[in-house]
Amino acid sequence: MPPQEEQPQLAHPKYRPDIDGLRAIAVLSVVGFHAFPAWVKGGFIGVDIFFVISGYLISTIIFGSLAGEGFSYAEFYARRIRRIFPALLVVMAATFVFGWYVLLADEFRQLGKHLLASAGFVVNLVLWGEAGYFDTVAETKPLLHLWSLAVEEQFYIVWPVLLGLAWRFGGGKGRSMLAWMWAVTLLSFLINVLGVHRHATATFYSPLPRMWELAAGALLAWDALRREPHRNVFRRELRSVSGLVLIGLGLVLISKGKAFPGFWGLLPVLGACLCISAGPGAWLNRHLLGSPPMVWVGLISYPLYLWHWPLLAFARILEGGEATRETRIAAVILSIALAWLTYRFVELGLRRRRGGAVVQGLASGMVALTVVGLVLYGRVLPPRNNDPTVQAIVAANADWAYPDGLKEVAVKGETLYRIGEGKERVLLLGDSHVEQFGPRAVELDRVAPEALKTLYFGTRGACPPVPQLFEDRDPGCGPRREQLLKFAFSADIDTVILGGCWTCYFDIGETTPGSSAPPPPDHYYFLDVQGRHLLRGGDGVARSMTSLETLIKLLRTAGKKVYLILNPPLSASFEPRLLIHGSRLGTMTASTMPLSAPFPPAQKRLQEQMRQLAERAGAIVLDPAPAVCVSDQQCMRSGAGGDPVYKDGAHLRAGFVRDGATFLDPAITVSR
Repeated sequence: MPPQEEQPQLAHPKYRPDIDGLRAIAVLSVVGFHAFPAWVKGGFIGVDIFFVISGYLISTIIFGSLAGEGFSYAEFYARRIRRIFPALLVVMAATFVFGWYVLLADEFRQLGKHLLASAGFVVNLVLWGEAGYFDTVAETKPLLHLWSLAVEEQFYIVWPVLLGLAWRFGGGKGRSMLAWMWAVTLLSFLINVLGVHRHATATFYSPLPRMWELAAGALLAWDALRREPHRNVFRRELRSVSGLVLIGLGLVLISKGKAFPGFWGLLPVLGACLCISAGPGAWLNRHLLGSPPMVWVGLISYPLYLWHWPLLAFARILEGGEATRETRIAAVILSIALAWLTYRFVELGLRRRRGGAVVQGLASGMVALTVVGLVLYGRVLPPRNNDPTVQAIVAANADWAYPDGLKEVAVKGETLYRIGEGKERVLLLGDSHVEQFGPRAVELDRVAPEALKTLYFGTRGACPPVPQLFEDRDPGCGPRREQLLKFAFSADIDTVILGGCWTCYFDIGETTPGSSAPPPPDHYYFLDVQGRHLLRGGDGVARSMTSLETLIKLLRTAGKKVYLILNPPLSASFEPRLLIHGSRLGTMTASTMPLSAPFPPAQKRLQEQMRQLAERAGAIVLDPAPAVCVSDQQCMRSGAGGDPVYKDGAHLRAGFVRDGATFLDPAITVSR
């Protein structure tokens, strides 16, 4: 029997305690941001530091193996499974079990979807697809943080292959390898910079705009393998100090409001690169980063990262909103304890075991969690809190039917939705508060198609139909509104219906109603030749209302019939989940009696202002209040049988709109 050919062994970088200290800074920053965002505003840059460290260490292994006995893909991925899977399996399994105990049906199904995506290391792509106006609050997704792990694993799939090809076809020459890496790094950084404003969500979650951060660590590893350690003490210390300063600046200067990563990502990435390149001999690296407390935190940084977010997310879910400071402190302490236990008894325990059985067992465990995710997502396994009345309330949160039943059409380069074949052509302009009435048009098309006019829905979530009213986080709103207004003034349109969350934009005396209402007015401003006029803290509201009135007058002058839709009452009191009683840790039930809530006085005052504006400009008012309210002061939260009227605190549900939004009929049907 011929001797078996030995598999090439992977090279291993020399252990550096200062890198564990850098891990400690990264994980403490992330945990601090998630638990105390007002105190650690830029803490999310810890993920970018992790990316650099990971790219450096993994690439060091790859380069050393390519230059030695060769690179073994099988051993590489087996080692990744040994490193990543043990703690990950424990946290995912614990999240599933606790989720079954406390979550409601829609939340439990979403957890199944995220379990499935996390097991396949594509949860970043799933979260990217979920992101949108009606996405679930991020803080209530227990596996949200695994997006960064997915980005890393996607990098590990592509990067070894890319480097292996560059090494092979470059004949092992350093210049060829370096050129490939620089090309990938610069291309990824360019995609990041170009996309961060117009495609912010994609830039954040997609692996391509993030690859440059891991590749920066790879470039550092390539340089380290070909250069002697720094003999110039001054240069070494300068790098260490400069790196920590850049990271500190990132923590202070970067916040959620910044376009990130973009150019801002350079602060944590260059900072981490400088700290690593300074070497373990630099004074700060040796005495600060390499100190026993920092090294200890660095050693448990991976399980700490895995544990802290589910604990904080479940705390928010259990308390029905932002958890108290005491609860968040307790969650952080518990996550540290669980991280140490996971490191000590799971990671170290499996690390000592050799042989392929460990890898096979870990892989089998991940397959099992994949099956669990499929079962949850397919609603095969219901959560513990599965009372039918509760599930009816939960279903209301998902009762959004736009643009179901509408035909997609392109007008002036913009996507609109059309329904009806009537002679009169109507354009509905506005945000999601116009979209919510789509089901009424679909219902009329079903029961009386001959009466329905030709309707075009030209909408965009959180994009008000008010000229010169902007919000930086949605740069696509202005251009789309401009094209739709050109369509409104064209000969192709006879009637224009304007609607929006006027309360959200103009009622600056109260907080934004409902969990799914547009961002607070702080982010909106009116722009003219004099500059920006904030809605909150400025005169932007008055200017915006004047702009809306002027638009209506211009449309009337152009011969258009104009309608203005007022808001139904909007308030967190109308949130369907408030109809549920009991505790998530105990028994939950829901009321089957019709319930009501007050019409907020400030909104009634704004309604009167909007009426007067419409009258001055010559528009006809469409008022949803009579369809929703039982009196001048009280409006329905739920109807007969306890069915919710609202989808959330800011939008009517499709089931109610189909039959209840009759106030819209005079504008979209032909008079008989």
